[in-house]
Amino acid sequence: MKPGLDRVRRLLDVFGSPQERLGTIVHVAGTNGKGTTASAIAAIFQAAGKKTALYTSPHLVDFTERMRIDGFPIAPERVAAYCSVMKDAVVSLQATFFEATTALAFAWFADESVDAAVIETGMGGRLDATNVVQSDYALITSIGLDHTAWLGASLSLIAREKAAIINVNSRVFTAVTDSEALSEIVRAAELNRVPLFRTGKDAAVTVQRQEPGMLEFSLSTPVRDYPRLQAPLTGAFHTSNLALAVMVAEQAGIGEAAVRKGLADMLLTGYRARLEKIGSRPDILLDVSHNADGMKKTAEAISSFRSRYHRVYVLIGLSSDKDARAVVRHLLSLEARFAVVTIPSERSIPSGELGALLQEEGAWVSVFETPEEGFDDLRRRAGTDDLILVTGSFFLAGEILRLKRLHP
Repeated sequence: MKPGLDRVRRLLDVFGSPQERLGTIVHVAGTNGKGTTASAIAAIFQAAGKKTALYTSPHLVDFTERMRIDGFPIAPERVAAYCSVMKDAVVSLQATFFEATTALAFAWFADESVDAAVIETGMGGRLDATNVVQSDYALITSIGLDHTAWLGASLSLIAREKAAIINVNSRVFTAVTDSEALSEIVRAAELNRVPLFRTGKDAAVTVQRQEPGMLEFSLSTPVRDYPRLQAPLTGAFHTSNLALAVMVAEQAGIGEAAVRKGLADMLLTGYRARLEKIGSRPDILLDVSHNADGMKKTAEAISSFRSRYHRVYVLIGLSSDKDARAVVRHLLSLEARFAVVTIPSERSIPSGELGALLQEEGAWVSVFETPEEGFDDLRRRAGTDDLILVTGSFFLAGEILRLKRLHP
């Protein structure tokens, strides 16, 4: 990881500056909720008939998931072709994996003449490789204490880094409510003399119904009311991200019919593993929450329908750069039984260490070396009226998806 924009700009020069040929650009930053918001916007734009590119990270199973046009990932042959073109530059510049991936994606999007590009930052904003674009819409979904070694140890410092995606051409949207973080976003918008739209202030949400895999809510904006919107998501916490997507769509001149269709068809964008239901009897929810703020929302969402299950089992693995104790404490309210695993990453917390931490917190714990061992054990233990939650890491979610493909 080498923050900075010089290397990625020089890679993009190899392709003739494709970042200048991406149509309408939506740039999404934030600690949590980036992927949900980006996918919702892409889905709405697609429903409105716009040829829409979507750039997200990380991938779960296959590299090509990171870049899609109208929901379809790039073909492996195209990946190889673009890598061949930029190989010498990547080597000479000692460019990072994410810089090369960003250049590749932008080149493909431009060559395909997309109408719109929805781009999720990798980390932060100011020095993130994606921050070479001049966005029409800049979104800050949330601010939390994550990646503090790179972004700063306070909410205001982290917000300042993420708000640096705002430029003089942007309309700015945020769901941030913390006053310390919000002040930095307001400051960036004012410095660039661009309008700022906020959920809560400029949009009001009422949740009608929520259950695993389904969310129904009503939204009111200064433009119109949207009664009973539906999205195939789990958890009321998603509504702030979906509200941001709808407000962007309104500013882009997209009507209610496309908003409804886009939200209902969100999964067609490749959106996965945000409390996604991937099995029944027992229910299996796949989640990529990996920091304390995200896990708090995951636990709250499951608590809202915890009573329908006899037992809850949690398969969890975490990276060593996370506050593991803060993460797991949010899950203790579920009165769950835990299986801890070592995730397939060099940054993984060893399963024995994570298991010991959970035992210190008074949890029922089984320790396994691999995700496959832990997942198989929970499937043997769980009854048809139980829930298995897989959470803690993109790496773990991707491994479970790969295993389910091998063992349906």
